[in-house]
Amino acid sequence: GPGQRPAGRGVALPAGPDLRHFLRAAAAGQPGPSPELPPEPGSTPGAPKVYLETYGCQMNVSDTEIAWAILQKNGYARTKELDEADVVLLVTCSVREKAEQAIWNRLQRLKALKTRRPPARAPLRIGILGCMAERLKEEILHREKLVDVVAGPDAYRDLPQLLAVAESGQQAANVLLSLDETYADILPVQTSAGGTTAFVSIMRGCDNMCSYCIVPFTRGRERSRPIASILQEVRMLSDQGVKEVTLLGQNVNSFRDLSEVQFQSVAASGLSRGFSTVYKAKPGGLRFSHLLDQVSRIDPEMRIRFTSPHPKDFPDEASVLQLIQERHNICKQLHLPAQSGSTRVLEAMRRGYTREAYLELVHHVRDSIPGVLSLSSDFITGFCGETEEDHQQTVSLLREVRYNVGFLFAYSMRQKTRAHHRLQDDVPADVKKRRLEQLIATFREEAARANTALVGQTQLVLVEGPSKRSASELCGRNDGNIKVIFPDAELEDAAECRAPGRAQPGDYVMVKVTSASSQTLRGVPLCRTTLSRAAASH
Repeated sequence: GPGQRPAGRGVALPAGPDLRHFLRAAAAGQPGPSPELPPEPGSTPGAPKVYLETYGCQMNVSDTEIAWAILQKNGYARTKELDEADVVLLVTCSVREKAEQAIWNRLQRLKALKTRRPPARAPLRIGILGCMAERLKEEILHREKLVDVVAGPDAYRDLPQLLAVAESGQQAANVLLSLDETYADILPVQTSAGGTTAFVSIMRGCDNMCSYCIVPFTRGRERSRPIASILQEVRMLSDQGVKEVTLLGQNVNSFRDLSEVQFQSVAASGLSRGFSTVYKAKPGGLRFSHLLDQVSRIDPEMRIRFTSPHPKDFPDEASVLQLIQERHNICKQLHLPAQSGSTRVLEAMRRGYTREAYLELVHHVRDSIPGVLSLSSDFITGFCGETEEDHQQTVSLLREVRYNVGFLFAYSMRQKTRAHHRLQDDVPADVKKRRLEQLIATFREEAARANTALVGQTQLVLVEGPSKRSASELCGRNDGNIKVIFPDAELEDAAECRAPGRAQPGDYVMVKVTSASSQTLRGVPLCRTTLSRAAASH
């Protein structure tokens, strides 16, 4: 749900900042920019051209790459020019009403494109993919006769057949949800040469059934990819020079690989203290800590991140936390989606924990990983029945925890969810807006304080590319996933095995922090180095 910012497949998309800009724009209902596309290997002249547009979370970025890999195998070429396209596919989001409205608006613009198309060309085929297709199949097919194909998140293998049916002038749809589809055998097609960061999808769906969230209804039940296929994908990315991989899923730390018989006898793990779940404990399977251990061993120069975990799945034995502390290439950064600071609201949301249990977990995590640990979170304001007192408790949680990164949204009621059936969306829009503004202001104030504590310190930064605002500066991220901007200057190499030179995307640079805001650090570059060398010198 809003607590989900999951998760693409291991595609080196536009380097970090571009992708993050893309995701922010997509959340605001803007489509993502098409990354630069390399020439298609062996694409036939005259092959039908497909134009893909992605809205919403990283999981949709991943789905776009899966859909494209399937279409490419079936003889399609890809274009980034809308006017050239024979097929336009929108990969859609349903998490908030605003995201769906953006698609309806986009369809109106595509309608004009379809009617203007010269009769000499084959009719333009338009498809709606992903969560909105799953949620609104009938409405999409009936309300917009111009939509030819509707495919839910588990139906991408069927796209070539659906498009063939559409070619004959009929509408075609498949929104069946699967209990086992993970697209494990479909290796993603890289869309940006030289990308430094990539997303690898490790699971699909969600079983948590939080009362506000549409995801279990649009993406189906939780299922995990076999570890072997994930490791193969990460090795491939390492060979391509990718320097940072984010493992993605709706709920990564409830990962369970049951793909081989011997994995099924593994004991079930416990929940964090003070946490509960709506489903029965799931026995067996290789857990997330096993996957994280294996992935972190592939390439000592590749940073590993993961998102989104659920606070309930950090078990007491803390093997995941232990790995974060021990491995130099697992980032000291955790996403702990709180959603609210009020126990009463958390109960209405069916999150499975109280404010106190959440805070105890935060303290446990900070004690387990001494030193700099960056925390991020998600919050929904104006949920059903939220009072001013509840809201103030969320404000005080933001102050008490002091997150480095935050994702904050006003509540948007979605059909099919438990909240829609059982609760009233009774907080007025203007009150939601005011509360959201207050949460954002509080978050920024505290994040600025947290970041200011880093002034004077040296941070290891993975260079992602030139800064958006100035060609004479470079931009990258530190271990805590905070953006760092520094001058593009001639730099010595710490190992002295390379001649002095300017840092390139994919290089690690030591930067001394000179100033900070709520979202950015600025500093002076000291030298180029490696991830292993920087870890050894600390």
